Amino acid sequence: MKKNIGSAERVIRVFAGVAILSLAVVGPKSLWGLLGAVPLITGFAGWCPPYAALGISTAKKGS
Repeated sequence: MKKNIGSAERVIRVFAGVAILSLAVVGPKSLWGLLGAVPLITGFAGWCPPYAALGISTAKKGS
């Protein structure tokens, strides 16, 4: 899996994932908050399946 997410986007995804996951714990306590795992995992992995399918990459060349 070649990384297709740039550094800045990865940081944003991790923070967004944590924020959304916190909704499942301290917010309205809805299971929808578990969707925060998606940006969290893709942020840590640096690879996004929809980006790969569409040929999109925000990573620097050579990453």
